Amino acid sequence: MSTRIAFLKGHGTENDFVIVPDPDNAIELSPAAVAALCDRRAGIGGDGVLHVVRSAAHPEARRMADEAEWFMDYRNSDGSIAEMCGNGVRVFARYLQHAGHAAEGDLAIATRGGVKSVHIAKDGDVTVGMGSARLPEGDVTVRVGERSWPARNVNMGNPHAIAFVADLAHAGDLYDPPPVSPESAYPEGVNVEFVVDRGPRHVAMRVHERGSGETRSCGTGACAVAVATARRDGADPAVTGTPVTYTVDVPGGRLVITERPDGQIEMTGPAVIVAEGEIDGEWLENALR
Repeated sequence: MSTRIAFLKGHGTENDFVIVPDPDNAIELSPAAVAALCDRRAGIGGDGVLHVVRSAAHPEARRMADEAEWFMDYRNSDGSIAEMCGNGVRVFARYLQHAGHAAEGDLAIATRGGVKSVHIAKDGDVTVGMGSARLPEGDVTVRVGERSWPARNVNMGNPHAIAFVADLAHAGDLYDPPPVSPESAYPEGVNVEFVVDRGPRHVAMRVHERGSGETRSCGTGACAVAVATARRDGADPAVTGTPVTYTVDVPGGRLVITERPDGQIEMTGPAVIVAEGEIDGEWLENALR
């Protein structure tokens, strides 16, 4: 691999990503290559990789090409594939704007979780239509050490277990996935959010993202937390006909989540491109040995 590969680095509320532009889907990003790129000491470092591909060029996205020109081929930092990443979509949109593929206003982005509607505002914030939440039935429990909590099962295209706690420190170090039972509730693993109240319709969270460990932010997790908190508070826009908005603080910043009466959820927050350069092909080849 003697060629040099262009990359950018970006983040959304400090959920950071290595961005690899590849319109024709010509770059093979193996799990090992993704893990090498995301290594924070020996690589570029990131919570995941945003592989930027034209929908028509990717077998998983061709069916969405008429709705969205660009496909976010998202990978977790361990190289595994994820259905969606809310912060990643915002950073993906910012990259498209940075590269001249999109302007302020509305656009559509294809993901494994479907086509997402995005709005790039003049003030720099990006709003993403995150779809609707599913709330599977059944009791779920999250455990950290000797403590355990009942958790709310929320699916945002990817699975989440939300536990309301008295202190975010009770989540522990979050290096390893907190045990969740029953295991059958999440056969492909789960993102686990720990939540405390900060004020009226205002919460704070920490998260362990499957495949990445604790991250500074999780967009789908913030949406799942807002929905779980609303239901805990007795608020359901589908019943009342009134949208409900929650502010969700994450270690890397703040997100604003609105759930509408039709069930659609919008997430608003910042997205920043911080650097761009080239990956040395020889380094990447050696890293994969």
